[in-house]
Amino acid sequence: MAAIIIDGKAVAAKVRESAKLRTAVLKEKGIVPCLAVVLVGEDPASLSYVTGKEKALAEAGMLGRDIRLPSATSEAELLSLIETLNADASVHGILVQLPLPKHINEDRVITAIDPVKDVDGFHPVSVGNMVLGRPGFLPCTPHGVLVLLRELAIPLSGAHAVVLGRSNIVGKPLANLLSRRDVNATVTVCHTGTKDLAKYTREADILIAAAGRPGLVTADMIKSGAAVIDVGVNRVSDPRSKKGYRLAGDVDFDGAVEKAGWITPVPGGVGPMTIAMLMQNVVEAAEIYSRSISGD
Repeated sequence: MAAIIIDGKAVAAKVRESAKLRTAVLKEKGIVPCLAVVLVGEDPASLSYVTGKEKALAEAGMLGRDIRLPSATSEAELLSLIETLNADASVHGILVQLPLPKHINEDRVITAIDPVKDVDGFHPVSVGNMVLGRPGFLPCTPHGVLVLLRELAIPLSGAHAVVLGRSNIVGKPLANLLSRRDVNATVTVCHTGTKDLAKYTREADILIAAAGRPGLVTADMIKSGAAVIDVGVNRVSDPRSKKGYRLAGDVDFDGAVEKAGWITPVPGGVGPMTIAMLMQNVVEAAEIYSRSISGD
């Protein structure tokens, strides 16, 4: 029996609708949630991501401040811009699109953003709050994965979750979120140094692929009936496509769909959730600002 294909677009639409309703409440108080998106250079993938975020902001009734800088922008200039945005009360969230040009230190840039405006959830303060289970912004993609799993009522408590990948953006945060008491999964993290990878993946009730390697996970590596969440977005050469490439995940979907119990497609699975959770973080940042000025 084929797996249930998880419709990330449908779940994301619910999250975005909630953000839209919360935005309407803030507007009645004279506050319009605003996200400043800073793009340095003209990386095609980054341009595409930024366009998607701007569209989502408009649909939710939020404001987007689109700041595009040439690739030759210095680190000092970018840090100065962030300082200005930090001090701007009309801006509730700041997002610097990654990756940055090689001459700019990403860690310095991320750390320069005021944690109360860190809607990406990458600032060390945000990461610390997440690890300690304190209130704060959660990184969008890992949080989106968790929301997907809960929306589908996939059993989490006591489940064995295997995370492929240990990046700061997806793998590490996901392992943390899944092991929280309110989720209660047992987590194994696998990576490029893991020997006999399939040994671990075959034991997973929930398998999350975030390794950035197309087709890494094949059907024989999946436990029958497992939930398979494919975070990978890889450009694979395809002469039949007008663009010359197609998007593929880290999972061999055609084989896996016959073995898994649930599975996310690429595209249309985790991707829409990332932007939806960003919208949720932006409206939350605006709500925090609203409470701060009202004394609530």
